[in-house]
Amino acid sequence: MIEAKGREKQIINERLRKIKELREQNINPYPNKFDKKDNCEECLNSKIGIEVKTAGRIMTKRVLGKISFAKLRDGFGEIQLVFQNEKTPEKVINLFKKYVDSGDFIGINGKVFKTKTGEKSILIKGLEILNKSILPLPEKWHGIQNKEDRYRKRYLDMIINPEMKEIFEKKEKFWEVTRNFMKEKGFIEVDTPILEITAGGADARPFITHHNDFDIDVYLRISVGELWQKRLMAANFEKTFEIGRIFRNEGSSPEHLQEFKNMEFYWAYANYTDGMKLTKLLFRKIAKEVFGRTKFKKGDYEFDLSNEWKEIDYKKEILNKTGIDIFKENEKNMEKKLKELKIESGGDSRERLVDSLWKYCRKKISGPAFLINHPKIVSPLSKSKKDNPELTERFQIIIAGTEIGNGYSELNDPIDQKERFEKQQAMRDAGDNEAQMADYEFIEMLEYGMPPVCGFGFGERLFSTLINKSVRECQLFPLMKSEHKDNSKKKKK
Repeated sequence: MIEAKGREKQIINERLRKIKELREQNINPYPNKFDKKDNCEECLNSKIGIEVKTAGRIMTKRVLGKISFAKLRDGFGEIQLVFQNEKTPEKVINLFKKYVDSGDFIGINGKVFKTKTGEKSILIKGLEILNKSILPLPEKWHGIQNKEDRYRKRYLDMIINPEMKEIFEKKEKFWEVTRNFMKEKGFIEVDTPILEITAGGADARPFITHHNDFDIDVYLRISVGELWQKRLMAANFEKTFEIGRIFRNEGSSPEHLQEFKNMEFYWAYANYTDGMKLTKLLFRKIAKEVFGRTKFKKGDYEFDLSNEWKEIDYKKEILNKTGIDIFKENEKNMEKKLKELKIESGGDSRERLVDSLWKYCRKKISGPAFLINHPKIVSPLSKSKKDNPELTERFQIIIAGTEIGNGYSELNDPIDQKERFEKQQAMRDAGDNEAQMADYEFIEMLEYGMPPVCGFGFGERLFSTLINKSVRECQLFPLMKSEHKDNSKKKKK
């Protein structure tokens, strides 16, 4: 229990006293079941005079002599309860007045009617306490002031701010629309490993854990089974997708989390231009079915997904915005330019310097746009272009100054892939923890043969962009340091 002081301590002690008294009267304040027949929305839509039986949390309580009122809320809505002398049994009124507080869960039965003010309500005949709360709810008008507390006690945040619950209901629809779209296009949903011997499919630092039975270190995946889904392409699956959680041991920001949900698809005999057409259709469908519109605003950015999606050349955009030719300029001048722009680079390798220059440029783009013609050095899993082997058949979706999705014609040349993996491994050995690991079992699969494939992935960042919130705010329970653990450490010291 939290450490309480003053008025809050008095409230807690009073509620503990009520629990004790209820038990002394053989009334269980925590029963295991209630036969709920109707929800609050159904009660509100019922005809006057209909008998209903519902349950939920008491949000407010008012006792006014011969009549008492309460607001009952469940997962579907809110309705007023009325306890009236001579119409509600005296025993029920006494139970309500003496033992029910805001925050308690109760079950009731009664008749739907309208009050003198015209508000549809339930005239109570029976009441059962289903859960006697000990801690008082935060005040409606003050709420939870500390943002960290809002994330830590998300359940309270959604009680005080029901609109927060709507965000997560919308998010569930977001993934449902995505899943239905992929299935309608002939893709089958698959499950691939979350624990991996080699963490592949993205530039990211993985979480490491230990497998006791095998006595080996393993990694939590950093992509939604990219290298596994490609193995399925070799096994004659032609269209697969997976929606699942991935884990990256990186810093937090309004756009980054360590644990989040992504979708990745792989499409045999297709290339990156096919992927661009498909993802444009998918994003527009999500916008219309989940949000009912295609025009959005995120911060200072405004964009319309129904507009034509501009194609932006990677090299030309960096040259226009910074004056740096990424194929001709040396690393020293790139570092100098980044310092001049007050941009921190992710490392001193050419790959990281080029990527940092691009990230500066991307902030200037509202989109929707496709970024194309990525250099090979920043695209270790993407097929090179025929007319220029230093460029790749890759695309990224840019919306509101950020990268929303990433796709490419997958590299299926085992010799080329091995060379790129070895360059990435050399970067890791030099201290770059985000460079990709060499996966020789994957190369062996490529040596058996994999058809031409287009792969693409996107995740929660799209949802947070469309709803104009940070990704952290769009997670039900973002990772937080434990309050109690921190307190126990302090006491030990």
